[in-house]
Amino acid sequence: MHAVGRLFLALTLATFCASIGRADWRQFRGGASSAIADQLKLPEDWESSQRWKVDLPGRGPSSPIVVDGRVIVTCSSGPKQDRLHVVCFSEDDGQQLWHRQVWATGRTFCHPSSSIAAPTPASDGKRVFAFFSSNDLLSLDLDGNLQWYRGLTYDYPHAGNDVGMSSSPLVVGDRVVVQVENQGDSFAAGLDVETGETRWRIDRDRRASWSSPVLLPAESSSAYAVLLQAPGGLTAIDSRDGKELWSVETECPAIPSATARKDLIVFASGGALALRPNAGGEPERIWQAAKLSIGSASPVLYQDNAYVLNSAGVLKCGSLADGDVLWELRLKGRFWATPIVCSNGLLCVNSDGLLQIVSRGDKPKVDQTYDIGEVIQGTPAVSNGAIFLRSDAHLWKFSSN
Repeated sequence: MHAVGRLFLALTLATFCASIGRADWRQFRGGASSAIADQLKLPEDWESSQRWKVDLPGRGPSSPIVVDGRVIVTCSSGPKQDRLHVVCFSEDDGQQLWHRQVWATGRTFCHPSSSIAAPTPASDGKRVFAFFSSNDLLSLDLDGNLQWYRGLTYDYPHAGNDVGMSSSPLVVGDRVVVQVENQGDSFAAGLDVETGETRWRIDRDRRASWSSPVLLPAESSSAYAVLLQAPGGLTAIDSRDGKELWSVETECPAIPSATARKDLIVFASGGALALRPNAGGEPERIWQAAKLSIGSASPVLYQDNAYVLNSAGVLKCGSLADGDVLWELRLKGRFWATPIVCSNGLLCVNSDGLLQIVSRGDKPKVDQTYDIGEVIQGTPAVSNGAIFLRSDAHLWKFSSN
């Protein structure tokens, strides 16, 4: 081979290897909303594994996302929480790459423990979709340039509740799906990722819900089914046109989101309810386990087990075969963040900022703790062997590498 050809091939391979070696965390709970990072080994010494810590310009229970070497967070600030921020940092060294600010166009009233930056942003790898409790939705490219902006309250002025919204957007193909469920203008909508135009809108139950839409994985790569959980049950819709595929009526709590994989859906209802997807229509009910009660954190499905945290801070492991509780362990504090499955344990972060690392064996125990010392409500993000945590004031990177 000619020298120039060899050089071109080497550069091409290097670029390809670099691209497949980088693991993004593009939405709430990461890839497929699974909260699984089983290639990650948690640090043995958290103090020495802190790589950087940066200040944030405002409050936010939202989780960070990681896209193409960028860590992106949303914040809100001001006496009325009406200044909205999208901030991007370098994954490597924490340097701020860009910071975009806009004024909220919708209502900014929320519970004192929350903020307008409660929904976690999402990305399709080319754009970032930042959604806020004020029902403002921004599309930015990865360099922070505004692509489009929607103030959904202009179209639906009664969309909102008394404590704030927190449902995170979901990107499916050429649609970004938002779930805006409340006592007023309650709806779900699919917006065009390129233009922000509303491609479909469906009415939803007029009760407050803070659950996020979840992709239902399929055997093929062309998966378009999205799960919408609400107090009245779980509904599957086609993300392309919003048409209902099936619905299961059952009472559900309004905060945790469903978790789905190709062979199973688990969500909070009478404890935990498991469904088996059916390509021909409505799914099959597999089991319902009252003892697997689910609090604010969403369930995690890993291998043959389901991991759930209840409102009292008790972590339970249940069998995915029948819902039987295999073990339970009381942790310290209250939890909003969903646990993350890692190679050497479960990372559980309580709302006081205490990290508790739990072994996954037959006799689980808390192997390690580390106190961040600040309130943390958002689920951690994981990318390239590193963990990213955010509070109202700071964003951290921890890594053993």
